[in-house]
Amino acid sequence: MTPGPRIRVAGLIVNGGRVLLVRQEKAGRSYWLLPGGGVEEGEELVDALRRELAEECGWGESAISGPIALVETIPPPDAPGGRHILHMIFAVEVEPAALERLVSADDAVLGHALVDRESLAEIELRPPIHDYLRAYRAGDPFVSLGRMWVS
Repeated sequence: MTPGPRIRVAGLIVNGGRVLLVRQEKAGRSYWLLPGGGVEEGEELVDALRRELAEECGWGESAISGPIALVETIPPPDAPGGRHILHMIFAVEVEPAALERLVSADDAVLGHALVDRESLAEIELRPPIHDYLRAYRAGDPFVSLGRMWVS
């Protein structure tokens, strides 16, 4: 039996015209995503995001609001190893100095980058929410981005 959908929380951290992303690699392919991760059984979404930000970025406390967006990655039936994931995106505010001292205790995180929003189209981003990240402004209403998949 296939497991049900996985819930993943992610933090959108905007600094000037740049967005914080973390790099991971799977099956020899490098890609970027918003910092965050899976929600554990019985864990509230915001608590899960705080835990993930501590693991992936080394932050203790962050101002979190939202959720601001939802996106689903649903693999096509022929996708090997794909899984249905609900990505709950929250806005996160951190002191600019915190972006200069990013450390990860998560072995899956291979690096961090503040990426200029106008350059997002040039990178492999999962889920492929390039347009949303480029257009996002603090205070925007919640949006469902629908179904997206990158093989």
